[in-house]
Amino acid sequence: MRISTQAFYGQSMYGIGSQQQQLFRIQQQLSAGTKFLTPADDPVAAARALRVSDSLAQSSQYATSRGRATLALSQEEEALKSATNILQNVKTLVVQAGNGTLSDADRASLATAIQSNLDQLVNVANADDGNGQFIFAGYKSANPPFVSAAGGGVQYMGDQGQRLIQIDVARQMSVTDDGRSVFQSVQGGAGYVTSANAANTGSGVFGSVGVTDATAPLYGKDFTISFAGGNYTVSTNDTPPVVAASGPYVAGTPISFGGVQLSMSGTPANGDSFQVATAKNAGTDIFASIGELVSALRQPTAGGGDAAQARLQNALATANVKVTNAHDNVLTIRSSVGSRMNEIDALDTAGASRDLIDKDYLSDIQDLDPAAAISQFMQQKTALEASMGTFARLNGIALMNYVR
Repeated sequence: MRISTQAFYGQSMYGIGSQQQQLFRIQQQLSAGTKFLTPADDPVAAARALRVSDSLAQSSQYATSRGRATLALSQEEEALKSATNILQNVKTLVVQAGNGTLSDADRASLATAIQSNLDQLVNVANADDGNGQFIFAGYKSANPPFVSAAGGGVQYMGDQGQRLIQIDVARQMSVTDDGRSVFQSVQGGAGYVTSANAANTGSGVFGSVGVTDATAPLYGKDFTISFAGGNYTVSTNDTPPVVAASGPYVAGTPISFGGVQLSMSGTPANGDSFQVATAKNAGTDIFASIGELVSALRQPTAGGGDAAQARLQNALATANVKVTNAHDNVLTIRSSVGSRMNEIDALDTAGASRDLIDKDYLSDIQDLDPAAAISQFMQQKTALEASMGTFARLNGIALMNYVR
């Protein structure tokens, strides 16, 4: 079969061009470091690589979000640490104020110190994150959450929203706690708080409340203890009230009612009364509680007799319980912040391990083996050079070269 010169040229040039294209493709693969240059080279592998790349991109975004969450929680933890220290200082000053040898001037000095701690606590409650966003303001983070009220005290102007950040595929985390939950709440396990009526004229002083039967029908109710004619009556604060206990008052003998008992000393006057309320109903605003403590310490007792001393001791006892409840509440929230930060650390570790697996898989799918590619490149180059040399020699053959 004769092959025409034109067909020979065409077939030879096509073969050389094809080899050049293959060599150029290997050069591009070596330059890019990947097995396929376009999805058309390997559609299945390209689809797999795209899914893994998307997973890595999402993981990177979650890691960034976790970094932001860690920063926000670290700022809140630092503020809560300051609040814890301030409340501990106040508790120490309350105990110091109970020293019976102190004069009115001494207690006034302590009141000034406690007022300073109160001002510091308000500043901590109005802490921001450095970007003008207030930590404890809820969703209303553009404005300070606690402001001075017109009639005195501190008013909460934020809301109870919690700012959430998506830190993993199926995990949203709150990176803030609202100020009302931190500074104007108590834990559910907080016990009873006792307080004396401001109009009391006797020398009755209450002690601690002890739980005797948490299953009693009236346990968990708020109570009022009234004194008249040497007797006491304990009634619930319901409408209508329910009498929980009554009897003759004997100083030092505990009064039992509603599953609890309260020790009393001194001599209450006719008409004196005391409130025994659950912590959540006894006033949970720590700013108001500390403010009442300051006012009580600034009231002189000199010349007021046993009644003035009783008012002071009762006020200190009430303040001590309320500050302790607030301190426990802040510690609980601080513990929650620490737990969230630990969870973020665990998710970071899991995310890093997942990324390592995905990167290894992606490398197996698309990364080029340099040694194998270079070997293939050299083979293809040698084959191309041989084809071009053969074509050149055959192209130079002519009948006249053999005519003598």
